[in-house]
Amino acid sequence: TKSLMMGPSALRIAEERCAHLELPDRARILDLGCGRGLSSLYLAARFPEATVVAADLWINPDENLATFRSAGIADRVIPLKAEAHDLPFAAGYFDAVISIDSWHYYGFDPAFLETHVAPLLLPGGHLLVAVPGWKAGHDGGIPRELSPWVKEEYHFHTGRWWADLWSLSTLVKGIETRDLVCSDAAWADWLACDNEHSRDDIPMMEADAGRWFATPAVTARRPA
Repeated sequence: TKSLMMGPSALRIAEERCAHLELPDRARILDLGCGRGLSSLYLAARFPEATVVAADLWINPDENLATFRSAGIADRVIPLKAEAHDLPFAAGYFDAVISIDSWHYYGFDPAFLETHVAPLLLPGGHLLVAVPGWKAGHDGGIPRELSPWVKEEYHFHTGRWWADLWSLSTLVKGIETRDLVCSDAAWADWLACDNEHSRDDIPMMEADAGRWFATPAVTARRPA
């Protein structure tokens, strides 16, 4: 799985995100911004009767299909190239939308959730997001010590910031947020993996020294 990493371990993050998630048999799940498919592999194992749509803009779906075939799940996981503002699905199609380490690239617009994602959920459907960001209670912007690496356009925020943004939507309720327990381990996996880009994050995490970085998780549901 190390060769599939594109950031802090999506496997660990997906596992913690979905630990208490209950879905109906034969659920349909959208893995939005799936990267090289680590989170999709987990979802297929966690929900063996479900169909998972593994959507990403940057990774060739042919590559992800090869991964899913190797894992024996190609009949249940559908690789798709898609941009988050132009998702080709009918309204009310998914029982759950899950996004690991990608929502901050596109979900920061106040209208995004209401316009592009919430309508895809069935009544009672779940939205689960986890993003890199700041620990709960951090009130400022980018810490000065991290400014050489983190820019405003990265949209790193606290979970409360995201929850407040989601509260503008009329289509989701029951918004909750917390920092994931697995965050440090997920980052350690990334920094130790064989992806050459992980080397670039080592000085950033050394400068952080456990002070600010977290993996905020935000959860909501489409009202039944």
